[in-house]
Amino acid sequence: MAISPQAFPPRKRRPSAGAFMSPKLSDQSLLRSLLSICREISSLEPLRFLLRRTSLSMIRKTNLLSMLFEDLLRNSTAAFSPSALLCFQELYILLQRIQTLIEDSSHGSKMWLLIQTESLANCFHEFTLDLSTLLDILPIKELRLNDDVEEVVSLLRNQCSRSTTKSFVDPLDDDLRREVCTMLDRLKSEIVPDHSRLSKIFIRLGIDSSASCTEEFESLQDEFQNQTEEKSKSQLIALVGLVRYAKCVLFGASTPGSDLIRRKSASELGFPVDFRCPISLELMRDPVAVATGQTYDRESIKLWIESGHNTCPKTGQTLAHTDLIPNRALKNLIAMWCREQRIPFETAENNKGLVNAVKKNKAALEATRMTASFLVNKLSVSQSMEAANGVVYELRSLAKTDSDCRACIAEAGAIPLLVRYLSSDVGGAQPNLQVNAVTAILNLSILEANKTRIMETDGALNGVIEVLRSGATWEAKGNAAATIFSLSGVHGYRKRLGRKTRVIKGLLELAKEGPEYGCFRRDAMVAILNLAGEREAVARLVEGGVVEMIVQVMEGLPEEAVTVLEAVVRSGGILAITAAYGAIRKLGCVLREGSERARESAAATLVTICRKGGSEMVAELASMPGIERVIWELMGVGTVRARRKAASLLRILRRWAAGLDSVVADEGYSQVVSSSIAATTTVAG
Repeated sequence: MAISPQAFPPRKRRPSAGAFMSPKLSDQSLLRSLLSICREISSLEPLRFLLRRTSLSMIRKTNLLSMLFEDLLRNSTAAFSPSALLCFQELYILLQRIQTLIEDSSHGSKMWLLIQTESLANCFHEFTLDLSTLLDILPIKELRLNDDVEEVVSLLRNQCSRSTTKSFVDPLDDDLRREVCTMLDRLKSEIVPDHSRLSKIFIRLGIDSSASCTEEFESLQDEFQNQTEEKSKSQLIALVGLVRYAKCVLFGASTPGSDLIRRKSASELGFPVDFRCPISLELMRDPVAVATGQTYDRESIKLWIESGHNTCPKTGQTLAHTDLIPNRALKNLIAMWCREQRIPFETAENNKGLVNAVKKNKAALEATRMTASFLVNKLSVSQSMEAANGVVYELRSLAKTDSDCRACIAEAGAIPLLVRYLSSDVGGAQPNLQVNAVTAILNLSILEANKTRIMETDGALNGVIEVLRSGATWEAKGNAAATIFSLSGVHGYRKRLGRKTRVIKGLLELAKEGPEYGCFRRDAMVAILNLAGEREAVARLVEGGVVEMIVQVMEGLPEEAVTVLEAVVRSGGILAITAAYGAIRKLGCVLREGSERARESAAATLVTICRKGGSEMVAELASMPGIERVIWELMGVGTVRARRKAASLLRILRRWAAGLDSVVADEGYSQVVSSSIAATTTVAG
């Protein structure tokens, strides 16, 4: 898989001094490279808010140095002496380090730059010392420089010599750094930061809006991922908490509409089928293999096992053990594909360090708790829907962050307040508010303890179901379906949800009528698949028309439809098998033209239907032109499981052709199904 260099994210971590190397170039080429990098540094803007004087001085020195290389390129014809060449090579490395430091400091986190002010000032001072040393040993006389240029080099050398005493830190910068450190210490003692002082600090750093706060927040997170020292990580995570709190209390709510500009997502790109989790039907972030050899996303299969299942969701086989083995090769392929497509690829490993650091950091945890309390209190007194919309959006964003945020929001009493905004009246008047409210509940439901809080809060479940049935937008309905899926991860709640006719109807309607864009129909299919793990729910699904829905959507969502049908016929009993009669020809088409994974599921479903349904089912399949050739082809090129199921299907067809009906299915079971099919046909006629 070819990947263009532009597909990779920009460098975030400053390389070490040893990472820079001098190019092996001819004398003239080296001079041109030196001049080029000097001009690049000279074109850089000095740091705006911190270390401005120091960075500006370094840029000016580099600009003066460029005059040396311009003169040498104009006049030099002879080769340089070894000592001069060595000086130029070392100068090139030094200039690379200067350029990197200025660029990283300009584009990184302002808060982290403030904390690291003294360290960065020392770096600039070290560069000045190195430049002074190189200019001292540079054999100026043998270079035959123009008199004016030689005077400039001498001036530059004198400037560097005068700057070698000690590094310079602006007293105002240092005072600001001490104030932020004091504020972080007070957070550990659960002392709320003074808003006026907080505002002055942020304005001084140029963080003066909700958008710049968000940018600073993301920069801190990036810096955290690039750190290895625990002390630095601890400081960074405390700063993350402080910035998050300041964003809410200083700049109010974000503009909810900005989040509705959808980011390019994997589901909208039609990602490769091998990258899709068979349970969630979404792009796998952390693929793991189970005992049967099937691969799933870690979160999905872990939830499946913790819900009490001891079988492989795809094959139905009993798991010999519940160990999850990382599929690193597949994970690397998925990451590379995401980079190619320029979509985010956040793994559980990336977020794990951040989450653990928050748990260990008292200041960050208290800042999170204060942020949640502030937002919930603000929501409780919101007078207008517009004001509430901004606060609910912030809660939605905060709940997406990590488990501590979800716990703090729920503990602060957010769930009953969010339920207010799930009604149809709110959806009609302020659609974005309904979307933000149901999405906030969805994000909160990821935490296991919050599932119980949601299910036990008066009106919460009914509110989610109301959004599912009559939400103002498809996004609201899709997120309500995703909430049902999340809540159904608990075995007891899955049974309870499966008994609710409104849930079944809402999911089936969304899967059938939802738009082709986005992942709304897929959200409904995933929730249906989860409910299909309960026999009682399967019966209600069949009564509600799940098989008819599957037949209708199979062309647009073949993999999802076949996966759901496989689960339904496996545990749905006579009613499910009878209803599946009308899907046999569609399954045959998937067997012929579907993706590898869809063909595997189609073969498994047909085997179940034919074994349990009897001769009428087999006859319907056998009547399809060329079906045996399709099955033979699958036996040769399908997955291991697909080949096995195809072989079983071929044996069933041949035994049926030989008149061995009793081998196909249990005679009594087959007769009941046959009678049901006949009755259905008579009524239809």
